[in-house]
Amino acid sequence: MNVRARAAAVTLITDALLRKWPLPTFDEKLGKEARGDVLIVGGSVQVPGAVLLAGAAALRAGAGRVQLGTARAVALHLAVMFPEARVIGLPQGNAGELSAGAVAKLSKEIEACRALLVGPGMCQEAAAASIVQHCQKTGSRCTLVLDAGALGVLRGRRPTLARYAAGVVATPHAGEMATLWGCERDEVLARPLELAREAARTLGIVLVMKGVETFVVTPEGVAYRNVAGNSGLATAGSGDTLSGIIAGLVARGAEPVQAAVWGVYLHAKAGEALSSKLGPLGFLARELPSEIPQLLDSITR
Repeated sequence: MNVRARAAAVTLITDALLRKWPLPTFDEKLGKEARGDVLIVGGSVQVPGAVLLAGAAALRAGAGRVQLGTARAVALHLAVMFPEARVIGLPQGNAGELSAGAVAKLSKEIEACRALLVGPGMCQEAAAASIVQHCQKTGSRCTLVLDAGALGVLRGRRPTLARYAAGVVATPHAGEMATLWGCERDEVLARPLELAREAARTLGIVLVMKGVETFVVTPEGVAYRNVAGNSGLATAGSGDTLSGIIAGLVARGAEPVQAAVWGVYLHAKAGEALSSKLGPLGFLARELPSEIPQLLDSITR
């Protein structure tokens, strides 16, 4: 298949596809260091739990270590709730949102991590913008995963991150994509793949267009389609777990597009697993991560 035909095709994500595209192996003798560090920056006084959801998902996906950077006022509470993670209290503004100065306390952590997830639980983008600018300026080697409050740094249709060598994954839903691309939500719902391809190409990033059917698209136009999952996944915090899974897979050594494809499918299959146990509606985002290890094992085998 030539390049143009491959770019026009859409590959369905299945167990069989992922078995032919295995996640990178790692030296088990090296312990958690071999599986990489994830740094998650986000949360706020009003939405403190989003980074916890993402962090738990990253660990369940196999990351070696997780660190959370969040609003100073809620950091201690999160540290008690999430003993597996290091929690860093960051400067916040009067509204309880992270301030742009937060990046000054994270330079060492950004340098050391393999995956940097920015945005869960953020309602303002000042801190996200300063972190992204820091990564560009210093040539950081961590893959960026942008979600929720961090997606605003991509507005303007400018390929500001196209040359970021470690890669970028963005995970908008229809409403966020409409804001990002300056169009109506109904237009995104009507032609999600077309707009996802346009955005991935223009911005030079891997774009995960979330929806009833989710599309993962590369800057070259190569697209993957996920139809697994169910309506129960449309619940508060579900997107935070998805971005955490993707970041965790990156930490394990997956390339951005592979992490996005695997992450979307694992997230969807976790929803199916919970649906069979609890019912099609009413399961919680916090319950999704616990399904990931068994799914990883069954797909790998």
